[in-house]
Amino acid sequence: MTEVWEGLRRERGLVRYAVLMFALLLIAAVLWAVDERVVREVNVWAKPMKFMAAGGLMALTTAVFLAGLPAHARAQRSVQLMVWVLVLTSAFEVGYITLQGALGNGSHYNVSHPFLAVMFGLMALAAVGLTATQGYLAWVVMKNGLTWGQPVFVQSVVWGLALTFVLATVSGFALGGLQPPPGQGLPLLGWHLSGGDARPAHFLGVHANQLLPLLGLALMRLRGWQPRLTMGLLYAGVALYVLAWVWLSASALAGRVA
Repeated sequence: MTEVWEGLRRERGLVRYAVLMFALLLIAAVLWAVDERVVREVNVWAKPMKFMAAGGLMALTTAVFLAGLPAHARAQRSVQLMVWVLVLTSAFEVGYITLQGALGNGSHYNVSHPFLAVMFGLMALAAVGLTATQGYLAWVVMKNGLTWGQPVFVQSVVWGLALTFVLATVSGFALGGLQPPPGQGLPLLGWHLSGGDARPAHFLGVHANQLLPLLGLALMRLRGWQPRLTMGLLYAGVALYVLAWVWLSASALAGRVA
């Protein structure tokens, strides 16, 4: 853990951005508690809060993995450019969604004016750029490895980052053309599990870069286990994760068709 903390000190930009997102999340939570306005039966601050939390987590996760890269890989100009892409695309999405929420308007699927339609399209492009940073980081980690962690953990990081790019991008495009049902749904998350809602699948896609490395970390802690067995368990976990995403995606599409 010492190496992680020392590495995070070198990634101050991403850490500060994550802290900013979490601070804004606390402010939005207060506004959520006192502001009774709704869009499609959901509080206007619910969506900004989700994107603030997701943006902060992605920035912090990326900072942790960057901290584990060898110095020469971390210093590459393309890696630093990736950091800027992450911050700018995330900030654009959070900023626009928060502005629309503050005005009492919807941000997604709101094409009632040409400007709003353009902004909706730009958010889609920003989302692809944001998840692409995780795909690029997967390639960098696969090529250079990490300075700490056993091979099973490094593999879990590569798979998690790569699947965030692939699954979140695919489900994001599906979500862009499949507006969720109105209403609150599950507490906090707002999902509708009865069908027609692609957000649960999108959640698995967006957070694969955190959930799969947690699996790798747990497998790394299994002392006395053969490396081949722990790696096999990781691959089984990855397969089940993808199958869960496929099932949730199919459920969303089937619910909408029905």
